Amino acid sequence: MAAFLVQNGRAIITNRIKGAGTEPLNLGWGTGAGAASASSTDLSTPKDVDLSAAGPARTAGTSTQQTTTTTNDTYQVVATRTATGAGTVTNVGLFDATTGGNLFIIVDGLSVAMVSTDSIQATIKAAFA
Repeated sequence: MAAFLVQNGRAIITNRIKGAGTEPLNLGWGTGAGAASASSTDLSTPKDVDLSAAGPARTAGTSTQQTTTTTNDTYQVVATRTATGAGTVTNVGLFDATTGGNLFIIVDGLSVAMVSTDSIQATIKAAFA
């Protein structure tokens, strides 16, 4: 499994430092086989919760500050997304909008087979340690 704070994610950080932009706490998932990288701008084959329709409807999570090395050096989002159909989730990511918007972090290399009513609770952390 690989996780990347993508290039657009860095722009989100600098916007937030300046007091602009929107917090990246919206979880999406994809079902495609793609190689995530720091230059990724979207998930690989983004899907809605039914896992058969193209995305990008996303699920809002809850953000907190956590301590990894020094006090509050880690941004964490916990989000639970429940499937209404069947499919295999291969990647998840955080965005700064529930639809559209910018990818902040992508996690790739998953293989989670799901049926209707199955859920994924993702805890995604960006540590600045």
